Amino acid sequence: MTETPKIALVTGAGSGIGRAVSLALHGAGWRVVLAGRRAADLEQTASLGGASSHPMLPVSTDVSRPESVEHLFGRIRGEYGRLDLLFNNAGINIPAVPLEDVTFELWNRIVGVNLTGAFLCAQHAVRLMKQQQPRGGRIINNGSISAHAPRPHSAPYTATKHAITGLTRSISLDGREYDIACGQIDIGNANTGLADQSKALVPGQEPKMDVQDVAGAVLYMAGLPLSANVQFMTVMATKMPFIGRG
Repeated sequence: MTETPKIALVTGAGSGIGRAVSLALHGAGWRVVLAGRRAADLEQTASLGGASSHPMLPVSTDVSRPESVEHLFGRIRGEYGRLDLLFNNAGINIPAVPLEDVTFELWNRIVGVNLTGAFLCAQHAVRLMKQQQPRGGRIINNGSISAHAPRPHSAPYTATKHAITGLTRSISLDGREYDIACGQIDIGNANTGLADQSKALVPGQEPKMDVQDVAGAVLYMAGLPLSANVQFMTVMATKMPFIGRG
């Protein structure tokens, strides 16, 4: 009997960790929906998957906008009728800015993507996972080691990542009854190319790990049966300053 393919949604899939995880899931046989703001980057991620009987589905999405997330999940319902995995990965950061210099507009932009976007996607995912048959699914939130120990001058980013931990716990609690598992992966210094663009993310020459190691960790979490869950996982470059940095 042919096994029913599983459906995954990856936000922030146009580059970095999102792209690596999307390709890893695709390689493992998942049907992958790619969400992100830049359509060309999503198309590039899809093309990297190569010729396949189950090509990835790019959907241009701004996760901070409710109507855009509504459209995204409408496409998922229309194409697949269910969702087995949400990797809530979309996020933005800025170079280090002292707290007193953070503008209201900047604060709102970071909170809108990192926190509101994760909430909106999780909300739609939970609705679908409750209704589908067989019911249930998994949500993996991309936290950060900044959810535990902040870097200097990173108040907006750090606040959102601490909030993601609360969101993870709440989804885990509320989802139990409906076979919805929720976990969080806290990532430190993955070599994505993006990290080098912001000293707020990786100052100086801190050690970095291969982004494929992150993809492998997410793939492990995603592959567990719904009877098991990785609640929190920290994956980081071994020699980066995290333990003892606070």
